[in-house]
Amino acid sequence: MIAGPSSERAVILAPQGRDASVAAALIREAGYHAQACGDLAALLSEIEGGAGLAVIADEAIKTVDLRGLVNWLNDQPPWSDFPIVLLTHQGGGPERNPDAARLGQALGNVTFLERPFHPTTLVSIVGSAIRGRRRQYEARAILRDLTESGNLLQTALKAGQLGAWELHLPDLLFEASTTCKTAFGRDAESPFTYQDLENAVHPDDRARRDESVTRTIGEGYDYNIEFRNIWPDGSLHWVDVRGRPVYRPDGSIKSLIGVCSDITARKTAEIERENLLAQLAAERTALAELTATLEQRVEQRSADLMKAVAARESAQEQLRQAQKMETIGQLTGGVAHDFNNLLMAVMGNLDLLRKRLPDDPRLQRLVEGAIQGAERGASLTQRLLAFARQQDLRAVSVDLRALIEGMVDLLARSLGPRVELRLDIPQGLPPARIDANQLELAILNLAINARDAMPDGGRIDIAVGEYQATRDQLLAPGKYLRLSVADTGSGMSPEILKRAIEPFFSTKQVGKGTGLGLSMVHGLAVQLGGTLQLTSTVGKGTCATLVLPVATVAPEAESPAPVVEKIKRKAVILFVDDDPLIAMSTVEMLEDLGHQVIGANSGQHALDILKSEQPLDLMVTDHMMPGMTGLELAAVSREVRPSLPVLLATGYAELPEGAQLDLPRLAKPYHQDQLRDQLDQLLA
Repeated sequence: MIAGPSSERAVILAPQGRDASVAAALIREAGYHAQACGDLAALLSEIEGGAGLAVIADEAIKTVDLRGLVNWLNDQPPWSDFPIVLLTHQGGGPERNPDAARLGQALGNVTFLERPFHPTTLVSIVGSAIRGRRRQYEARAILRDLTESGNLLQTALKAGQLGAWELHLPDLLFEASTTCKTAFGRDAESPFTYQDLENAVHPDDRARRDESVTRTIGEGYDYNIEFRNIWPDGSLHWVDVRGRPVYRPDGSIKSLIGVCSDITARKTAEIERENLLAQLAAERTALAELTATLEQRVEQRSADLMKAVAARESAQEQLRQAQKMETIGQLTGGVAHDFNNLLMAVMGNLDLLRKRLPDDPRLQRLVEGAIQGAERGASLTQRLLAFARQQDLRAVSVDLRALIEGMVDLLARSLGPRVELRLDIPQGLPPARIDANQLELAILNLAINARDAMPDGGRIDIAVGEYQATRDQLLAPGKYLRLSVADTGSGMSPEILKRAIEPFFSTKQVGKGTGLGLSMVHGLAVQLGGTLQLTSTVGKGTCATLVLPVATVAPEAESPAPVVEKIKRKAVILFVDDDPLIAMSTVEMLEDLGHQVIGANSGQHALDILKSEQPLDLMVTDHMMPGMTGLELAAVSREVRPSLPVLLATGYAELPEGAQLDLPRLAKPYHQDQLRDQLDQLLA
């Protein structure tokens, strides 16, 4: 066989005599290849090229440097133990020759053969050496295959991101690869014992994992489990661990060996998928239920929508009605205020004219008739202002039971003998915050309306009860009293009921009513902070309910009015009004009372007089004036002349909140004696 990595040839170094040629011939005859070498260097070169053994005569290497050969022998791979046959002279074996023993130690796998030797001995030794070398070549092939298999296994483990582990039994010695440690949150250099692994298992998974390990060791089943483990940083991860037993020759389990992998991403995806599937299942169930009840719900929804549309249309109609009434109220209030100013001029001049007429009864009757007409006009304007919520109210705490019981005689005389009056007013009701005089007029007005709706007689029920407003669109949340006046009359149709509180609307005959009664009552209720509710059924009667706010203080005990001593004192009075007719008549009345009057036609004009040195005892001012209102003028006068009394003469009740100060007020239109009484009180 020629040179090569698996060569079985014999290389021979015996430079003296015919030993080399004889040995080569004998070896070839035995069927092996042989190659003679001239020196040690040639021999080493042939060995490096590939050989099965070397046959060396001891005299050829006694005096030469063997380091090259020794180094090659020492650098052999683990599978190789190169055989050498060392030819010695008789008695030159290692037992008797120290040099031979030294060479045997240096060269390793050496067989000593003393010369002269029998040919069969040499052939036998060479055959044994070649067979040994052949087994070394086979071991090399096996090791190469094992190495390749190991490399393939490591590649597969890396490709599959699998970590290898082995648990030795029974001492539980645990070995883990770097990838295996990584799956448990450890780095390659960190120690990782079997106890560390057990401690890392999630508490909820430990019993299940211990049961699987015990079953594998006890019954030999494959170990296959997924469980959670907690990393040193506290994070939670999933691992898939698989393994099987390795047995000893006696059948006992030597160890468990297997692989593991981090499956956190897969388990997270599976959990999300399960959650999604559960959600989809719930949605399918809900969809099925929705489909099953769709028709019923569509009908219900349609009915709800129809109700909502009806409620919305009703609310819009109420809003339009409220806006309509608000517009009418604003217009009515403006007209009534202007009419008040005209009546003021008429009544003032008539008062003066009555005092200066000669004692002629006929002229006196004419003047009295004019005055009565003016007073009726003033009463009409008060009703208009009540509807417009601009009348002057004195809202105080009042006991409704006492007020209504005090009106019984008046109501009985007004209703007549054919109408039965019944009261239902329980004791212990809280007081109401109202203007007592105006409420009496409103009750009387409602009772007369009820009487007129029962021409053949009937019954009127006046009742009072408590009411708690929560979601009432017309009332602020709070406590109220409901004062209802119900009759058993002819009732009103829905069309008439809608227009019942419009001013000047009346179903009575011409001359039987002004059409302002319900308008006035409605305006009063709203101005007090409540509302008026009307219900009616044709042929059964009508019920008018005043909803009035509950007072927060107890009613004041009635006390006799203080007697004001009338004085005859001439005063210097500043009179302020932008209307020339009112200014002329009022100035005349004041001068007729003996006072000196200084007139001003605007707030600024009056302010200039206040800032001057002009002596003044009192100021009478209108409220609604351009540029500066009467209240603003009064506030400034408190700064300029703090002790100057101020009388506010106005037909308006709606003064700015918090700006009323403590001014006395004189409602327009007024007579001279009303003006005189107010002045006497202020000048007293």
